Amino acid sequence: MDKTPVNWIDDYFNSHEIHKHAFKNIVHQVQSDFQKIIIIDTFNYGKCLILDNEFQSAEADEYIYHEALVQPSLILHPCAEYVLILGGGEGATLRETLRHKTIKKAVMVDIDKEMIKCAREHLPSFHAGAFDDNRVDIVIENGRKYVEKIKDTFDVIIIDVNDPLEGGHSYMLFTSEFYQIAAKKLKKDGILVVQSGAASAFENNVFTSICNTLSKAFPHVFPYVTYIPTYALQWGFVIATHNPGNLDITGEEIDNRIASRINSTLRFYDSITHHAMFNLPKYLRMDIQKQTIVIKDNTPLTEHYPGISIKSTNP
Repeated sequence: MDKTPVNWIDDYFNSHEIHKHAFKNIVHQVQSDFQKIIIIDTFNYGKCLILDNEFQSAEADEYIYHEALVQPSLILHPCAEYVLILGGGEGATLRETLRHKTIKKAVMVDIDKEMIKCAREHLPSFHAGAFDDNRVDIVIENGRKYVEKIKDTFDVIIIDVNDPLEGGHSYMLFTSEFYQIAAKKLKKDGILVVQSGAASAFENNVFTSICNTLSKAFPHVFPYVTYIPTYALQWGFVIATHNPGNLDITGEEIDNRIASRINSTLRFYDSITHHAMFNLPKYLRMDIQKQTIVIKDNTPLTEHYPGISIKSTNP
């Protein structure tokens, strides 16, 4: 019988709940100008990316998160050619975007060049060479400042930044003012999609606040969720658009678009998964309806999470 591993990560959900991961070793860690980056090799989930003591993605199931984030908006759009990605430093959001044969240009804006350097070296399965695709422009800049100054417009804007944590660098990408700016950077049939945090029965304040805030900038907002094993809970995403007609397609058409547009095999997303994600449980629909918070520049939403504790005997 195997001995119990001696190296553990304690992922504190709150003061009364912990999710524990046994790990083999710390692959890489560095303090960048913006965040503490740790890549760790776990027994169950393979390599895991941890930023500022919060789990971001894991080798074994990152495809669930990234397909859920990227594929619905790109499939629902009539013909997405120009995509803007804010965040997504490990490159997996970019990878999923580039699966589509219609893409002519993908601009990825990340604040931290060190994160991209770490991903290139230590997380090759996450980006799968996407950084070097000739359709890609990588911009190292604050995402909000970039969106405020550009004149370009896009078919799809994907916001894949960290949750709005206390002391973090992403919370100004979750405000009503920013969503209104982003809306003006969308083409006629444009779609915005936002990773929106935990969406469980007990922890959904970020998710429901984002839903409510987006509804002040867009006339049509569509939340959806899926379970992420690494996070050990349900995770939320929100699509927003000015043209809901794009989203009114059948399951058969979703599968036809996947077959015609994507030149590789998806592991998670298809028409059945799509409808499952967008059919929210009643308690979550009720919590969204009850939410009154509108996230503003002068009253930003910032959450405090206990984070992780790494207990390692490695030298």
